[in-house]
Amino acid sequence: MRLSRDEILKAEDRGTEEVEVPEWDGSVLVRGMSGSERDAFETSMMVRQGSELVPDMANFRPKVIARCVVDDDGKRLFDEYRDVEALGGKSAAAVERVYAVAARLSGLGGQDVEQMAADLKASPFAGSSSSSPSTSAEPSRNSSPAGPA
Repeated sequence: MRLSRDEILKAEDRGTEEVEVPEWDGSVLVRGMSGSERDAFETSMMVRQGSELVPDMANFRPKVIARCVVDDDGKRLFDEYRDVEALGGKSAAAVERVYAVAARLSGLGGQDVEQMAADLKASPFAGSSSSSPSTSAEPSRNSSPAGPA
């Protein structure tokens, strides 16, 4: 059955899952990122080095966790900037357990992470000192209406 626009927009498609974290003596509720949240996350993985933007994979897992762990009302428990370092200092086993669920619910697989790093390096903004897109006559490979998977 083909879906209508309204059916797609009304669909409750962001799954949540409770994850037991024995190292933290309890559980956390993990929700997958929306498409916009994932785009913002991928953008946040870029840092400026001189006049270039380059991928920065430091604290990758804690950054995902900060965006995906929510309370019962769906509000994020962690600030994506302030709490990332502290989350990075937690048990690697606990971080990996929560990250694995957050990544799965957000559509981030191992190949996606590798592809994201490659895409970030190949971004039309990677060598630019401004946030303006290239003026090349060639269309951006990121301009597809389907976008990244």
